[in-house]
Amino acid sequence: MSPRCSAYVGGRVAEVQVKFCGMTRSEDALAAIALGASYIGTVFAGGPRHLTTERAAELWAGIPADIPRVGVFGADALEQLSMTARTVGLAVVQLHGDPRAADIRAARARFGGQIWAVARADGSLLPDWTEELFREADAVLLDARVPGSLGGTGVTLEWEALARTLESVRGTTPVVLAGGLRPENVATAIRLLSPDVVDVSSGVERVPGEKDHSRMRAFMDAVRGSRT
Repeated sequence: MSPRCSAYVGGRVAEVQVKFCGMTRSEDALAAIALGASYIGTVFAGGPRHLTTERAAELWAGIPADIPRVGVFGADALEQLSMTARTVGLAVVQLHGDPRAADIRAARARFGGQIWAVARADGSLLPDWTEELFREADAVLLDARVPGSLGGTGVTLEWEALARTLESVRGTTPVVLAGGLRPENVATAIRLLSPDVVDVSSGVERVPGEKDHSRMRAFMDAVRGSRT
């Protein structure tokens, strides 16, 4: 992971990267690149921001490939994963749907890039298998568990309590923080949880799938300003 933004966290200088996710329009991806995002994500796991492989390929056509592209998949979509990753040029596959270590290994057999695994928290409680995700995955993404949803719900996690839970399992594996992040709260989340990456989608949108570029800019400014 190549850092883009610095933040002063827990008495040390840490590097915090930004991922803008749920892209459905090329102009939003270009805005993210201009703002200095470290990752840009598209969703292949259903929901209002879902793209087909063909539509994602159209979105990325003509967009510089130097910013890593993240594809969000359900853990049960491994057959789709390989073809989509090649067609779209993905650098990272993000597994939702309560993946386990076996799902990560199966994804690695189909994909040569990074595998991020999602651990969905109930309040401050992480799944019993979270430790195995930290052992197997290249990064673990924290999101809120909401019935009927794979993730990307925009629900804020209980950061302070979760930080205590996370301390015993995270080790040196990078942590990606999602779940209800917005320009107004991301600095607090960084201070409490010290993530390596912050992941935002609905918090910088006008409507699902359509980014508000002024809010994207405000989010980046808040991340950069979290070092003060």
